[in-house]
Amino acid sequence: MRIAFIGLGNMGAPMAINLVRAGHDVAGFDLVPAALEHARSGGVPITADAAAAVAGADVVLTMLPSGEHVLDAYRNGLIAAAAPHTLFIDSSTIDVADARAARDLVVAAGHRAIDAPVSGGVVGAEAGTLTFMVGAEGDDFATAEPILTVMGGRVVHCGGSGAGQAAKVCNNMILGVSMIAVCEAFVLGEKLGLTHEALFDVASAASGQCWALTTNCPVPGPVPASPANRDYQPGFAGALMAKDLGLALKAVEATGVAAELGPLAASIYQRFADEGGAGKDFSAIINIIRQNSEKAA
Repeated sequence: MRIAFIGLGNMGAPMAINLVRAGHDVAGFDLVPAALEHARSGGVPITADAAAAVAGADVVLTMLPSGEHVLDAYRNGLIAAAAPHTLFIDSSTIDVADARAARDLVVAAGHRAIDAPVSGGVVGAEAGTLTFMVGAEGDDFATAEPILTVMGGRVVHCGGSGAGQAAKVCNNMILGVSMIAVCEAFVLGEKLGLTHEALFDVASAASGQCWALTTNCPVPGPVPASPANRDYQPGFAGALMAKDLGLALKAVEATGVAAELGPLAASIYQRFADEGGAGKDFSAIINIIRQNSEKAA
């Protein structure tokens, strides 16, 4: 299958590389030269512009920073360059309303569209073990599933248009809150004289077990593959967590849900990103908790 892949950043490049390795005919494009070089070095053919990548493609897959970027890309060339009945798959993490607006644009032009955001971070993108949360109508999910399976270990059909983004927002609200809780527990353990290994050995096999602890442990040592062992290089960057929790906050406000921890986590991560944590893994929030604990002592 011929796939146009637009957006070859930290997530998009390894996803496109995995599609190439699986035998798909991929044409990639990104506005950032370094991203193009990274993808090219992994075997992804690069085109002169986005429209050239889309021309003749069966599928157009986008992985872009925001809903505004997705809508602009669709309006400013991608839809016009696509052959009739092309399937558009957007794997960006964007607002539910933007996802539905993007689908409406695509469908109005005679194409098909699904939203398929991902969970699993750069490690999952490289390993091909991402989880895809899919919002799709009719037979579109069946068409997309074999493509998504190449890049992900789990593909879940969450419902109609926008349902994939809704699932992603809810999932990342859980992740943001749980990481803060794990970090606070490790700092408390330090104050109480516990070693990191002792706390990990207990909590990872008890009721405190969660992904933020057992896969993305915020302290070096217990989980050798976690970003804490490489000076908190992402991974999942603090700026992205702030963005995703901002989307969750917007959804909370729009629905009137009486949430307290989600909005608080959103404000904590936004401050973390604004004060130097944007490029660090989101688990580096533990350093802010330590610093604030010393100030309070």
